[in-house]
Amino acid sequence: MRAISYSRFGGADVLELTDLPTPKVAPDAVLVRVRAASVNPVDWKVRGGYLDAVLDTFFPAVPGWDVAGVVEQVGLDATEYAPGDEVYGYVRKDVVQGGTFAELVAAPVRTLARKPATLSFEEAAGVPLAGLTAYQTIRRAGVHEGQTVLVHAAAGGVGAFAVQIARALGARVIGTASEKNHEFLRGLGAEPVTYGDGLADRVRALAPDGVDVALDYVGGDAVAVSAAVLADGGTIASVVDAAARDDHGGQYVWVRPSVPDLEALAALIDAGKVTVEVAEVFDLADAAEAHRANESGHTRGKIVVRVAGGAG
Repeated sequence: MRAISYSRFGGADVLELTDLPTPKVAPDAVLVRVRAASVNPVDWKVRGGYLDAVLDTFFPAVPGWDVAGVVEQVGLDATEYAPGDEVYGYVRKDVVQGGTFAELVAAPVRTLARKPATLSFEEAAGVPLAGLTAYQTIRRAGVHEGQTVLVHAAAGGVGAFAVQIARALGARVIGTASEKNHEFLRGLGAEPVTYGDGLADRVRALAPDGVDVALDYVGGDAVAVSAAVLADGGTIASVVDAAARDDHGGQYVWVRPSVPDLEALAALIDAGKVTVEVAEVFDLADAAEAHRANESGHTRGKIVVRVAGGAG
C-alpha cells in the first residue's frame, strides 16, 4: 500500500511517499480503506519528536490520527462493523507507527464511529481530533444552558467546534480571534473580540459580571486572562496549559478516543448544529505541504489530505 512515512524525527522534509505492507488486523480492530485524513498540530509535533517522552515511535512511522474511510476487513472480535461501513475516527494508538496517512489503516474499534451521513469524507476527516477536543473540554467544564463561555482561538480548528457545541447547549459564547475572522465567528453564533493586549478589558465590556467558563485552545497568557475575567465559581479548561488545573482548580484535558463522543458529534453534525470548515485539500503525495500549511498557523479550518483508494 502507498503511505506517507518518516524514518527519523525532523521537519516536513522527512516525510516521503513509500510502499509499506498492508497492516495486520488485531481481533478488536478493523482495516479501513482511507478516503481522507487531516492534519493537526500534534502531527507535526510528533513528527518533530516533541512527544517522544510520552509515546514510543517505531520507524518507519506513518503520521496521522484523523481518518474517514470505508471498512474493508474486520478483526476476529470486531462485531461492531462490517465491510462497506463508512466510518470516521481518532485513531490514536499507544505507539506512533501505523497512522492514517496511508491507503489502509488498522483501527481499533474503540477509536471509530459511523461517519456523519451529511458530510463528505474530506469533511468528516476534519472532525475527530479537533471535534473531540472541543467536546471533551466542554463536557469536563460542565458547560450548560444560560452560561457565558469564553473561547480562546475561537476561529481555529478546535475553537470553531467549541463555539458551535457550546451554542448548541444553549450557552452564550464570546470568542477571541483576529479581526479578519470576526464575521466568521458571528456566523457560528459567537460574539467576537480581538485577542492581544487589553483582551481582559474587552471581555469585561461584553460580560461585566464575568464569564462562567473559559476554554483555552491557544496557550500563552490565555489562562491568566481567563482567571482575570472569571465569574465567582467559574471554571477554566485548557488543552495547552496545566496551570488551568494546578493554579486555578480547573481542567487540563488530553483528548481521548471515544466512541460515544464521536457518535454525539455525528448527531450534532447531522442535525445541522455543527458544521465543518475545510481550508484546503491536498493529495497524499503532497502531505509534506499539508504539514507545512498547518504548521504555519495561518489557516482557518481544517487541512485535509485526500487518499486515493488504490489496491492494498
